[in-house]
Amino acid sequence: MEKTLAIVKPDGVKRGLIGEILKRYENKGLRLVAAKIITPDTELIGRHYAEHKEKPFYKGLIKYMTSGPVFAMVLEGENAIKIVRLINGATKIEDAQPGTIRGDYATCTTFNLIHGSDSIENAKKEILLWFPEIIDKF
Repeated sequence: MEKTLAIVKPDGVKRGLIGEILKRYENKGLRLVAAKIITPDTELIGRHYAEHKEKPFYKGLIKYMTSGPVFAMVLEGENAIKIVRLINGATKIEDAQPGTIRGDYATCTTFNLIHGSDSIENAKKEILLWFPEIIDKF
């Protein structure tokens, strides 16, 4: 079974969308294997988004992701990475289709509600970063 990380970002938590988002994943057959609500610090978010460090939006991204609690979760299922990304919808909300999380709920690309790992390698890295306490379960 494939595992992936998904994070309901601060705007999604503030708007009370955790349950709706989790329901969409579970309705598609994915299983929740770990979850926590955390207000991430700059170090955690900096490590998570390290590949974007030189991009112009990086500082704003760090500020946004540390602005309040997030709901981090590990989901498991066949093709979990691809399924989560399809359910999430396109990062740019003008490209996000109706029926996706971003297509239905995102109000701007900067505050796009949800993160999903983009590859098996990144999913492993991100899960270990956000859930080091469950390393022995993988």
